[in-house]
Amino acid sequence: ELGPNLKTELVREYERLQLVKRQIKELHQEQKRRIEEEETKAMKQIITLMQLRGVGPQSSWILVMEFFVWRKFKNRRELAACAGLTPTPYDSGSSQREQGISKAGSRRVRSLMVELAWLWLRYQPNSKLSRWFHSRFGVGKRFRRVGIVALARKLLIALWRYLEKGVVPEGAVLKAS
Repeated sequence: ELGPNLKTELVREYERLQLVKRQIKELHQEQKRRIEEEETKAMKQIITLMQLRGVGPQSSWILVMEFFVWRKFKNRRELAACAGLTPTPYDSGSSQREQGISKAGSRRVRSLMVELAWLWLRYQPNSKLSRWFHSRFGVGKRFRRVGIVALARKLLIALWRYLEKGVVPEGAVLKAS
């Protein structure tokens, strides 16, 4: 038997959870409505990204609205740097090694790109990017975790080229209409 204070707290938390779920559902409905009705550059870019298998409405929305739409990138290095997906080498005398990625930039976009990279491997297994990943990082769990960040960077650049120049990533499959 639960105490009265704990019961009250659980009920309050449950009600808060229901409110958050309802608000998320309303946000998704609003996003869907805007994608279908608005003719802005951002909405067109979201629709374009959603044509790729493995890229859904939420990830397309975040990438476009929080990354691509507000900034014009000059090149792939600038793009990757803005997402914090650039390598940070350590070079001191005869010692040279990688320290990982810079992590400067949008944490949300960076984590989304890592998630999209895993989805890309699942839904685009025959693409050039997936084949590159498997040939380079196919063995060992640790190497795969390092490699997925490299794939995230390459995928971000490929998606940017797809939006800017209409170049579909090599070997990528589009969703059936």
